[in-house]
Amino acid sequence: MSVAAVDVPLTPPASRLARIWEFLRRHPTIAIGSALLVLVVMTALFAPYLGTIDPQALSPARRLRKPSEVYWFGTDMLGRDVYSRVVYGTRISLVVGLSVAILSALIGLAIGLLTGFVRLADSIVMRVMDGLMSIPPILLAIALMALTKASVENVILAITIAEVPRVTRLVRSLVLSLREQPFVEAAEASGTSFVNTLVRHILPNTMAPLLVQATYICASAMITEAILSFIGAGTPPNVPSWGNIIAEGRSIFQIAYYIILFPSIFLSITVLAVNLVGDGMRDALDPRLARRM
Repeated sequence: MSVAAVDVPLTPPASRLARIWEFLRRHPTIAIGSALLVLVVMTALFAPYLGTIDPQALSPARRLRKPSEVYWFGTDMLGRDVYSRVVYGTRISLVVGLSVAILSALIGLAIGLLTGFVRLADSIVMRVMDGLMSIPPILLAIALMALTKASVENVILAITIAEVPRVTRLVRSLVLSLREQPFVEAAEASGTSFVNTLVRHILPNTMAPLLVQATYICASAMITEAILSFIGAGTPPNVPSWGNIIAEGRSIFQIAYYIILFPSIFLSITVLAVNLVGDGMRDALDPRLARRM
């Protein structure tokens, strides 16, 4: 006696939009941080179309105007529009933060993979990294900037050198633990080459912690750039960065507080957005940590 096959309707898979919505609902910090970060990025991209003027245009006759419907954030001591300078300053902070995060992550990843597998390189390179880590990042960046001229490129280079040792130590610690895992030993026993072992088995398992670390480096780089510019060791004074704007307004803070207020708010919101994304990524990539909390 044969039994006729019955077609059972399959449940349609959840749409990609539904899966994204569910992920954001479970990790609200990523949703909030990403929304704020998108706003900041859009501000930087569309700065010329947001009612701004030339951020370096001087107008001494209109200096120290308070915020109004004409000058939304007021004007500084040279008559420059503070709103335009703050909006254009978003570009400097994002370029510095993202560039430092990408460069330090790539360089630290390469050095960490090498030192984690090659003992001779580990004993030499890590002593250099320990020496760099003994110096506070901001002091190391100031020392490096003192050897070069003020420019955005040199600021990125100085902060990257200060952040590489921290990424290197993170990757090295991960490699030292991964190289003892059975799947790595099995790959080596089967004749897998050194490069293939790193690329196929070690590298993918370092990506999650490295991405989280990169977000914190991005936020830290923005703050460090603002500090360097504030003390005159960062970007050139004519560049409309948030640190430069705050530095220019500190001497007249009591009569023109808005010169410091608005760039400080933008810097705080941007750093908060990046940190929220980093916290959310950490919870999403390590569910055990989220359950413990």
